[in-house]
Amino acid sequence: MPANSTMFTSACRNVARSGASRTIATAPIRRSLHRLSTPSTLTSAATRYRPSAPSLKPASSQFPTGTRSIFIQTEDTPNADALKFIPNSRILPENLGTTFLEYLSPRSTLAPPHPSPLAAQLLNVDGVSSVFYGPDYITVTKDSATPWPHVKPEVFSLITEAVTSGQPLVNTVANKSGEQAPVEKDSLEYDENDSEVVSMIKELLETRIRPAIQEDGGDIEFRGFVEGKVLLKLRGACRTCDSSTVTLKNGIESMLMHYIDEVQGVQQVLDEEEEVALREFAKFEEKLKAQKGEVPAGTTGKGTLDTVE
Repeated sequence: MPANSTMFTSACRNVARSGASRTIATAPIRRSLHRLSTPSTLTSAATRYRPSAPSLKPASSQFPTGTRSIFIQTEDTPNADALKFIPNSRILPENLGTTFLEYLSPRSTLAPPHPSPLAAQLLNVDGVSSVFYGPDYITVTKDSATPWPHVKPEVFSLITEAVTSGQPLVNTVANKSGEQAPVEKDSLEYDENDSEVVSMIKELLETRIRPAIQEDGGDIEFRGFVEGKVLLKLRGACRTCDSSTVTLKNGIESMLMHYIDEVQGVQQVLDEEEEVALREFAKFEEKLKAQKGEVPAGTTGKGTLDTVE
């Protein structure tokens, strides 16, 4: 072979080697780009049945905005006909002077100064006889003839709906004359005009007795101190409780007489409406007993559940 041909062949081999080396060096880059730009080779059928990963949306987007969750706790009371509902939110308005409100009739839920739509709905439930509002709880009392399974579900539903709505449970309105109702005052509130004995009675009732009664779904009112007798009014679940006499005699009276020498006893005070209702009930009971030829038991007077001497 001529020398020129040999040199050309050698040169071609060098060029080929250098070209091959360049091709080999760039091949991985070209393959990488090729893989990124190449579309998927899955068929339409495979794509149709390809499993998809679950959506990872924030949990808050799965619920409507502005919703509130609420937990309502129920507690039994010493009164078998009264149940305490605790919705974990305030019931009474902050500026209310008293520690409770009690509704004993549908008319009272509409009358000023503090009508309550919820109390009106609760008293419309068959069997419910009274509704009591404490600072952060609601006590519902039923008649003894109606079992709780017939009452509790509807009462629970009404309270839940009212609390979650965000609307006030108690309103403050003016009288028909347009005048604002007088501000309620807690009967146990300190009064500079009280005597030393009355101040001591109020302090004991406020610090030692009221918390226990509120725990049972009720409250207590101080009505006066007359001739050694402390006049009190039980409210809520304690108002119709069969053990109210025991509460007054063994609980409140014993404590007051132990700490205050001037106290000689405790007596429960009845409102005029309650006295009328008791008299009417006594007449009705006497009529039934007379038809059966039996002597009726007294419902008022010494030794009964209504008064303690």
